[in-house]
Amino acid sequence: MYPYHNMIKKRIKNGELIDYRFVEDYKNIGECLLLFFNTPPFERPIRPYKYYEYTDILKRWKKENHT
Repeated sequence: MYPYHNMIKKRIKNGELIDYRFVEDYKNIGECLLLFFNTPPFERPIRPYKYYEYTDILKRWKKENHT
């Protein structure tokens, strides 16, 4: 099984994340947190039940990249 969230968190740590946003209707998923990266795959959706895993990570990312 592909370690989806571990790989995404590693990509964020490696500085590949360029933006994120919450969307209401993403391709066959519906509501999600959509992460945008500067390397393929460029978009990675996060379902609502996993948001809590990204709260602190994204807060830290935003502080480091948008101050």
